[in-house]
Amino acid sequence: MQSLDYRPPQEPLDILHQDHEILLVNKPSGLLSVPGKGDQLSDCLIARVKEAFPEALLVHRLDMDTSGVMVFGLTPHAQRHLGLQFEKRQTKKTYVARVWGEMAEKTGEVDLPLIVDWPNRPLQMVDQENGKPAQTEWRVMRTGNGETRVRLYPRTGRSHQLRVHMLALGHPILGDPFYAKGPARDFPRLMLHAESLRLRHPDGGKGMNFSVKAPF
Repeated sequence: MQSLDYRPPQEPLDILHQDHEILLVNKPSGLLSVPGKGDQLSDCLIARVKEAFPEALLVHRLDMDTSGVMVFGLTPHAQRHLGLQFEKRQTKKTYVARVWGEMAEKTGEVDLPLIVDWPNRPLQMVDQENGKPAQTEWRVMRTGNGETRVRLYPRTGRSHQLRVHMLALGHPILGDPFYAKGPARDFPRLMLHAESLRLRHPDGGKGMNFSVKAPF
C-alpha cells in the first residue's frame, strides 16, 4: 500500500540509552522497523542501528508510521531476556496520540479481540469469535478544537491494536493512512508516539524506564 512511495526520514540515529546489554533508540515516524519486501524497502531502523552497532539484535517492532522508544539487545542473552519480558507482558508501554473528536469520558478501557482483515491486509479488524484478545486502557490528557490528546496503555501487543481500538471508540488517530477517513486523515503523519517503555535490565533485573516526548 504505502510501500509504493517509501521516503523514510534521513535524520541521524537518536540514541536514548546505551550500555553493555541494551540500546534504546527514538524511532522516527515514516521509517520501517525491519526491512520490507524488495530493495526499495531495505532502509529501516534495524539496518541503521546495525551500521553503528553491528551486534544489535531485534526485540520488538513499531509500525512504520509510529514514532518513539524502541529497545534492541546488544547480546543474545539480552535479546532473549527482553523477548521473554515482551512475551509475558512484563514490559509497560505508554503511548500518546491525537485522535479525532472530543472524548466525553476521561478514562476507559477497550477490550475487543482483533484479527487480520485478510482481503485488506495489513489492516486488522474486531472479531468477537475468532480474534485474539486485545486490551487497551486510555486516559484523556486534554480536549479542544475538535480533537483529543490521549495516553494509551496497551495491555496486549496486537498489530495495529491502538489504531483499531481508537477507531472502534469513534475516535480514529489523526493522520492514520489505514483507518482514518476524510479530514481526520489529512495530517502530515500518524499522530501516535511510543512515549515510554519500562523494562527490567537483562543484567541484574533492575527496573528501568525510558521515555521521549511526543514530537506533536
